[in-house]
Amino acid sequence: MGVSLFNFTGWSAIRLNNSHQKNSMKKMDKQTSKFKFLKPRGRVFMCKSEFEERTSPDEQSLDNVVDLFEKVKKEIQNCYALIHKLGRGVVYLGSSRMGPGHPHYMQTVELAREARVGPGLMDAATKGALQAKKPVGGFKIGREAGEWTTSQFHPYLPSETYLTCRFFSARKHGLVDAAMRCAASDRTAVIALPGGVGTLDEMFEILALIQLERVGSEHPVPFLVMNYDLYYSKLLAFFDDCEDWGTVSKGEVGSLWKVCNGNTEALEYLREFYSCS
Repeated sequence: MGVSLFNFTGWSAIRLNNSHQKNSMKKMDKQTSKFKFLKPRGRVFMCKSEFEERTSPDEQSLDNVVDLFEKVKKEIQNCYALIHKLGRGVVYLGSSRMGPGHPHYMQTVELAREARVGPGLMDAATKGALQAKKPVGGFKIGREAGEWTTSQFHPYLPSETYLTCRFFSARKHGLVDAAMRCAASDRTAVIALPGGVGTLDEMFEILALIQLERVGSEHPVPFLVMNYDLYYSKLLAFFDDCEDWGTVSKGEVGSLWKVCNGNTEALEYLREFYSCS
């Protein structure tokens, strides 16, 4: 089974696996049981966009802060519960602004159909997985990049297959956890499609966790960057410059992900990674 997660700048997709069962619930219980929020000391500054509007600075009480933390905790638990329900699988990250007329759209549909979401490339990933008759679900952020309206609903996915997140931190917990491998038989992946600021934010957060060996997976998770039409060529050149300046070691970044210029290369890499015939 597979799931598609909905992207930071739109809907991201994950494809789920059947093997995600008792082990994942045990892990979820351990993770959620670790949340212990203490009352902070002193003055606390927070962003208004993450909670209800206030009319006075006096309303930024410590009780309100603790209440906000409890809401974040609950949303993270809801993300874990959705993953437990649907299973883990392939996590897609990508732009919500590239529609059906964009050449990368059809490439994404074909990739998701073979590898087993929102508008743009996330919609393409969703449709590809559905065409392959694979379960699809995900996490959506209420306000999407490039839009001034808040959308809580996906246009065609059943409401029980996705979660609209209010907090970015909760959504990111879900995105990472959905790609974890509890057993060697689990087949998951992170696939970064062409995208903008939100996509890069997700890519580098996951990349840093892999680099620091803090991603939390029992087994390695393949991380693919889809360099369609050399979309990420300048980003890759930037890392070459980083090597020249000594801010990353020679080949360090290249060892953390696999850059693929097309679907054939990506599928072949996944087959080799999982020793599929």
